[in-house]
Amino acid sequence: MSGVRHPVDNSRNGGHVSSRSWWIYRGTGRPLTDIRLGDVLPPPPGWRNFDGGPVLPPVPAESAETDRRLGAVGRATPRQDAHDIDLINTALLLRRPLLVTGRPGIGKSTLAYLVARELGLGRVLHWGITSRSTLRSGLYEYDAIGRAQASLGARARAAAVPVPAQPADPASAAPDAVAGPRIGDFVRLGPLGTALLPYELPRVLLIDELDKSDIDLPNDLLHVLENGSYDIPELVRARHQESTARVFTDDPDGTAPVTDGIVRCRAFPFVVITSNGERQFPAAFLRRCVRLDVSPPREDQLAAMIAAHFRDQGGRHDAMIQTFMERSRENGGLAADQLLNAVYLRSAGVRDDDETWGELLDALWRRLSGAP
Repeated sequence: MSGVRHPVDNSRNGGHVSSRSWWIYRGTGRPLTDIRLGDVLPPPPGWRNFDGGPVLPPVPAESAETDRRLGAVGRATPRQDAHDIDLINTALLLRRPLLVTGRPGIGKSTLAYLVARELGLGRVLHWGITSRSTLRSGLYEYDAIGRAQASLGARARAAAVPVPAQPADPASAAPDAVAGPRIGDFVRLGPLGTALLPYELPRVLLIDELDKSDIDLPNDLLHVLENGSYDIPELVRARHQESTARVFTDDPDGTAPVTDGIVRCRAFPFVVITSNGERQFPAAFLRRCVRLDVSPPREDQLAAMIAAHFRDQGGRHDAMIQTFMERSRENGGLAADQLLNAVYLRSAGVRDDDETWGELLDALWRRLSGAP
């Protein structure tokens, strides 16, 4: 790894090994300041090497969404197990998607934000899956009606302009009057499509709750994730009139050039795919992923999560954490944000000895499935 080796610290915190020599992502939750990712990330395997270009400028910095999920930079972060960090680094080095499974509410999607923050990979691209999600919706959208309306408007404006006595210089003619609206103005890349643009460093893409998808979507993803590229047919057809189209991306106010209608990545994105384990995925899809089964959070991880979201709360909620873990075992597993809700109410002034406190906890900590 370019001669850079991270120090090995064998100290443990709840079963977590602080660092192994081959790790790039260390699971600390703190942005790396002593290294640059491009200097330590080894070249990809030959079968995962992509050559897209030209290289795009750096991506937007992490968004408020990251702080909302993880807490502000510098606060405590739940420590991950060494085994989990092993598999995260494996996916990063092999340039393979990380398929994260586990019961709802244990922090599967949080992994994407932890990796993006620590490695300085900028804003996380989030594709939330529904039963109506298709491969195309993840790649791009084309507003054909909007373009047709813009073309009609351009023709109407051109017809209203008086014909000059002398032929006008074509170079000085208004673009709309000569060629109509640019097709790139009506193409917007989706989260998956944006992640596959030719960036120097990997984008982080979260494909959330793939269980909810149509049965064909996992298979549809195979070609794109294997080849790191895709076509936009509307731009392919228009390439002779507009060889390079500047399109909108999934980043706020973001645009990017697409040449000949083909998008090809350079650094394969770090893709986190979450699943609640509610369905089986095709074998061909599974063998292309690194698979991580997330265990329910430990007591020390829940305490660190509370510290990450609430200032100066160390130790004040240990008894509540114990009660929450007991209730979670009784109810077949509760979500971590159910604990955060209770901590917030206590911080807002609701007292443990209030006669309604027990009723509030019963309401907040109801089981997530099965009988009420």
